[in-house]
Amino acid sequence: MAVKIRLRRMGAKKAPFYRIVVADSRYPRDGRFIEEIGYYNPLEEPSIVKVDAEKAKKWISNGAQPTDTVKALFKKHEIL
Repeated sequence: MAVKIRLRRMGAKKAPFYRIVVADSRYPRDGRFIEEIGYYNPLEEPSIVKVDAEKAKKWISNGAQPTDTVKALFKKHEIL
């Protein structure tokens, strides 16, 4: 099972809000997931990112691969 840490799109049309989730890579973007570890709101100024760093580090140490976007968010907020 290839596990990814990725964004799950929520919110209304043209008003995106994302949840950072751990999911099997075979599931659809907004489909089933294993665990929610945070959220990201790009519409606020500055954008809001709230992540449970302990859960994120635990999943990464267990082999979960963050997507490029999530990896950039983690680096920007010093989680990785």
